[in-house]
Formats: sequence, C-alpha cells, structure tokens
Amino acid sequence: NVLHAQLDALEADQAAARQDMADTQRVLTEEIQRQDREKIESLVRVQEANREKSLLPVRHKNRDFFLADLLDYAMKDDGISMEQPIFTLATKPDLSIWSWSSKDGDRQIRVTPSVLGRATQLDKDVLIYVISQITAALNLNAAAERKGKQAPRPDVKNRTVRFRVYDYLVTTNRGVGGRDYKELQKAFERLRGTTITTDIKTGGMLVKDTFGIIERAKIVVNQHSDDDKMQAVEVTISEWLYNAVQAYEVLTIHPDYFRLRKPLERRLYELARKFCGKQPQWTISLKQLLERAGSKGTLREFRRMLKDIAGVQTLPEYLFQLDEARDMVIFTRKDQLLP
Repeated sequence: NVLHAQLDALEADQAAARQDMADTQRVLTEEIQRQDREKIESLVRVQEANREKSLLPVRHKNRDFFLADLLDYAMKDDGISMEQPIFTLATKPDLSIWSWSSKDGDRQIRVTPSVLGRATQLDKDVLIYVISQITAALNLNAAAERKGKQAPRPDVKNRTVRFRVYDYLVTTNRGVGGRDYKELQKAFERLRGTTITTDIKTGGMLVKDTFGIIERAKIVVNQHSDDDKMQAVEVTISEWLYNAVQAYEVLTIHPDYFRLRKPLERRLYELARKFCGKQPQWTISLKQLLERAGSKGTLREFRRMLKDIAGVQTLPEYLFQLDEARDMVIFTRKDQLLP
C-alpha cells in the first residue's frame, strides 16, 4: 500500500511537471507569436508607407457629387486578358506580333498591331472601365427581371457603352487636361487597330474569329469649345469579349490598380489577382512569369525589374518575393500575413 501511494504521488508529480512544461511552452509560443506578429505588423506598416510614396497620387480627392454612384461601381477586369499578355508592356510603339498556343494545340491566340503599335497595358484602362459599366448594367437588368420589371439598360445588348470622358479620366485617376484627352484618342486608335485572332472560348462559346480589341469608338466633340475636346464617347467592344463579360468571366480589381506607375506593376497585379486570387499563396517560376507578363527583356533584366518592384511592394492586396536561389516568385495575400 505504501509503495502504491508513493507511486501515485510520483505519477501526480510527473503529471504536474508535464502540465507546468506545457503551460510554459504555451506561454513561450504565444510570446514568440506575439513578437512575430509585431515584427510583421511593423514590416507591413513600413512597406505600406514606402508603397504610398511609390504610387501615383490620388488626383481627384474631392470628386464631383454626381460621380458618386458611378465611382461606387467595382472595377472589373476580364479573365482572358488577365491570363494572357494581350497588351504590350512597352511605352513606345510596339510593332511586334505576339502569339501563343496551348501545349495540346487546341487553343491559339495571335495579337497583331496596327502601324500605330499594339495596344498598351495603360490603354487597357479603357477596356476595364467599359467592362465595369457593362457588368454593372447586366446586374441592374438581372435584378429588374427578377422583380418582373423591364430592364433599365437594354443598350448593353448592343455591346456598347456611352460615357462622359471626364468621368472616365477621374475614375481611372488620370488628369483632365487637354493632353489627357489627346492621349485617350490615341488609346482608342491603338485599341481599334490591334487585331486578335483566336479560337479560345469565352462565355462557353467557341469563336474562331479575327477582330479588333474594340469594334468602335464614336466620339462626341464639344462644338462650342475652341480646343475640340471630346465630351462623350460610345465604345463598342468585340463579341468575343462581350461573351466573357456576359458570362461574368470577370474579376474585381483594387482601385489602387490605377495608381500603379509601371505597366509591369499593373501586369503583375493582374496575374496575382487571376492566379493567386483568394488563395494564401501562388508560386511561379521566373521564366514562366516572364512569359505570362509578356516581357520582352532577358531573364536577367526581368529579374532586376522584379527586385526593384519587390523593394517597394507597390501591388495592392499582394506581396511578392523573389527566391533567387530557385528562380521562383512567390505571391502572398497581404491579409494572410497577419494572424
């Protein structure tokens, strides 16, 4: 009996010791996690401060009241051009033809520029704006039809959106001077002149076709102004792209997309939004990322550009790291970094 009592007491002491060790380990773990969290929070604060300095300024802080409803629409980007580098990253006229085909040869796409050059990543702002308006109109029509009411925006069935140029410039964080209007005219010409030949399905429809990125841009000019500044414009998108929008093959993008200075920054954000999405992380090889981005530089030059961007972490929603030892790039959602 004495031995049993001693054994029970020993086991009790061991259990208490194990519990003390577990409690100590838990406290140490929580302390380490707290310190790590503070370091991460500090790092994110520093990165956000550096990022803010590297972004374009918000040009229209006091926006007109009548723009409120318009600007509340979430900006949308189409999944196809987010996946494939249809738009050039060059800032000078790009007269090269870009083509791609899947490994099995079942899907092909070719992008051919006009004499003015291929549509640029910055020209794509027009497409994002138009797609966003069409998506919003489709949502309004669907809501009305569910209530048995007449669709308020039947015009979108014609693949056409009419908008004030001033509204577009403010929404996409551009200036509203004469130069900005002239640059928009050039963007319309490049978008209309850039030709896509493809058999990639959009909206479940296989369209083997050749078409311009936009079908038409009809401009209304203020006749009472001496500078011939455009007032409104009607943009008609291609049937191929409209099928994608109608099938809601679009993704919401962050408003700070329009504050990114470099075409490559915007392209990297698109790829992160498309392929990382809501996942905690997305990893891709440097070579594959170069191809996805549509960069024409060497792998060495591309690596240098990525290091520069990684140094200030300008991308909204995502952080990315360059693993030079493995030549891999890791995109991480910012909201996954904090517990």
